[in-house]
Amino acid sequence: MIAITLLSVASVLAPAQADINKTIENALKFGQDGKYGQVKFNSRIRYENANTSDTTNKTAEALTLRIRLGYLTPEFNDLQAYAELEVNQDVGVNDYNSVRNGKTQYDVIADPQEKELNRFWISYKGIPDTLLKVGRQRIQLDNQRFIGNVPWRQLEQTFDAGTITNASLPNTTFKAGYIINSRDIVARENDMDTGFANLAYTIKDIGKLTAYSYLIDFNESKAQNTNSNQTYGGRFDGDFQLNDDFKALYTAEYAWQKDHGDNPIDYQVSYYNFIVGLSAFGITFKGGIEQLDGQNGKGFSTPLATNHAFQGWADLFLATPKDGIRDLYGLVSTKFMGVKLLAVYHDFDDDTGNIDYGSEWDFLITKKFGKHYSLLAKYAYYNADAFKTDTQKIWVQAGISF
Repeated sequence: MIAITLLSVASVLAPAQADINKTIENALKFGQDGKYGQVKFNSRIRYENANTSDTTNKTAEALTLRIRLGYLTPEFNDLQAYAELEVNQDVGVNDYNSVRNGKTQYDVIADPQEKELNRFWISYKGIPDTLLKVGRQRIQLDNQRFIGNVPWRQLEQTFDAGTITNASLPNTTFKAGYIINSRDIVARENDMDTGFANLAYTIKDIGKLTAYSYLIDFNESKAQNTNSNQTYGGRFDGDFQLNDDFKALYTAEYAWQKDHGDNPIDYQVSYYNFIVGLSAFGITFKGGIEQLDGQNGKGFSTPLATNHAFQGWADLFLATPKDGIRDLYGLVSTKFMGVKLLAVYHDFDDDTGNIDYGSEWDFLITKKFGKHYSLLAKYAYYNADAFKTDTQKIWVQAGISF
């Protein structure tokens, strides 16, 4: 009801905002068309409610305001720089465990109050078809299953790294980099020596074929060392227009992982991801299976990924269980009067299918108003069987970006 009311009000006000938006856009640019650079501004306010059936913790509630303010320089001799400050602050409602505030009597909402340097990088474009970037930056590879910035949390994950992106070969993009530190979603620094390579080739009207290698080596603590791993894999993702009304969707991916660096656990596990779908008359249906195997008490690990986007929004499987996980899921999405509607159902088992972990329903309603404004409501309910406890989460959010 709250989301519908906000959508109705915003729809009425949106046309009147056009002149104001243009004024703000111009005010954020220095010189004509940003000749001397421009200011970037992003803000969102979010209410979150997290409730588990675990009687040892109280239901958590948080109302947080996240603001990002940055400055992008103009290009000079193919060089460009960007600096961005990120601030997250609770606004009157702070009955939650942020993992940093010591309120362990409440359920976790991983959005701590913090002020941080979110991004600070320098890029160079002087080599044909190549972008070099060094400094604190976002890294988003493929669907972010292995390396991503976790955009859902109020404080995103960024990386101190050097990266290269090259597109000199036809239909081909090569990305590689070396990461020495991540600043995660609860503002912790994680020292590491991580190298990655990602090579993607696009086949016209069919899809993208990708091969990748990720060598993650944590060196901050023994606890983190258990997540050091080396992963090698391939992915094919795309769609095919069957006729004017129907489009087929498909993904096939396999990866192999073993211990790396100072990881004390000797293990070798596999990852599988298969999706088929159909889009017709404005409605999309997808069904898939994603499996992360486990061995010797260690599950397939993705410590730098945008894990919230996978295996349910209730976040019960951010770390893979020791017996692995098999996620059978189906989703349906559509748009109605510019409003995106999405529903997802998950059924979770161990990697053999013999242990029934539980199931989950996820729902989303969101709408963008032009380039700058958005509203969102989101719901997740996990029904536990053999893993964790029943969990419900609710979000209502409004965002502005210039």
